[in-house]
Amino acid sequence: MSKKEILIGSHISSAGELHLAFARGESIDCSVMQIFTKSSRQWFAKKLKDSEIEAFINASKKSSIKVVVSHAGYLINIASKNPEIIKKSIKSLIDEINLCESLQIPYLVLHPGSHIGGGEGKGIELIAQNLDIALDAVPGKTIILLENMAGQGTNLGYKFEQLKNIIDLCKHKKRLGVCFDTCHAFAAGYDISTPESYKETFKAFDKIIGLEKLKAIHVNNSSGALGSKVDRHAPLTDGKIPLEAFKLMMNDKNLIDIPKILETPSDPEMKMWKKEIKFLKSLVI
Repeated sequence: MSKKEILIGSHISSAGELHLAFARGESIDCSVMQIFTKSSRQWFAKKLKDSEIEAFINASKKSSIKVVVSHAGYLINIASKNPEIIKKSIKSLIDEINLCESLQIPYLVLHPGSHIGGGEGKGIELIAQNLDIALDAVPGKTIILLENMAGQGTNLGYKFEQLKNIIDLCKHKKRLGVCFDTCHAFAAGYDISTPESYKETFKAFDKIIGLEKLKAIHVNNSSGALGSKVDRHAPLTDGKIPLEAFKLMMNDKNLIDIPKILETPSDPEMKMWKKEIKFLKSLVI
């Protein structure tokens, strides 16, 4: 694989019209990108016009961006003990899956949820139950990627075992995968900073969940220390995770075909992301 073909990109703004994200992503040399298909801070999206869907699919076919990943809105919490929040969250998630189906986006990244005092066990059961409700409502190809979390507050999914439990409890196992976030993993206590600890972390992931379930990676540094449970992304070259970890990841043959997406802080012109994409490519031996 040439350095141009390496599956690396960033989260790209889809403001205005969704299809404009492709040109924005290409301008900083993305070969993959992540987008929001609607506002991340709203429950529901306005219905897309046929012309908007057509423009997005046409742009996708012409683009050098090989993979598009959608990220679900931040209001969704299918682990909540609040019935009203659960109701809205399921409806919003169904909305998101429908958008992915319409736009032919294969993956939808989802934060598993926060139990808000309801307890981890009950929260995991709710997540699995509500994932099945949403996936029952929208038959199709979209795969929901559960993102590993940092363990801040009552967030669930900060242990590989929790993600496995959610998948095991779901009947739609084939439509579930995992998005591995480097910042979240490090903050949760998974050390990826040395060749030995990196190997151990992914060996554990494979044993508990299975590498075949890993479909996307968020490549972020961490402002918080190892095991701090602080969910704060940092620029690649300015965080607690040593650059060695990213070099190991970029040269890991098991991860070569997995889209890697930056969610590090950047500027409006995305100059930082362009620089970081170039940097990550330079790490490939």
